[in-house]
Amino acid sequence: MRILIAEDEQDLNRILAERLKSEHYSVDSCYNGQDALDYLDSAEYDALILDIMMPVMDGLTVLKKLRSRGSSLPVLLLTANDRVDDRVRGLDAGANDYLVKPFAYEELSARIRVLLRK
Repeated sequence: MRILIAEDEQDLNRILAERLKSEHYSVDSCYNGQDALDYLDSAEYDALILDIMMPVMDGLTVLKKLRSRGSSLPVLLLTANDRVDDRVRGLDAGANDYLVKPFAYEELSARIRVLLRK
């Protein structure tokens, strides 16, 4: 299974990539929304972990562009935005799941497994 991580916090991005690779996922990483779209245009992924607050292009814009293209790629939004209206906005934009930072890695891992089961 191939996963793209789009997360601008480099330490968190690196840690997530290492942990997912240790679970035998193939992982690519980028640090802004435009790069995320470029990666998605150039390779096939089974899931996308997408931060909302990123430079160049925010995650919700990436998600809306992805969905407007007809993509059904499973997307887990990963963000510090923890208000109910933020979660609703993300889910209504087309996310399959929404996880608030800080989080336990075990929960992220379980949510990824659920996304990949569908």
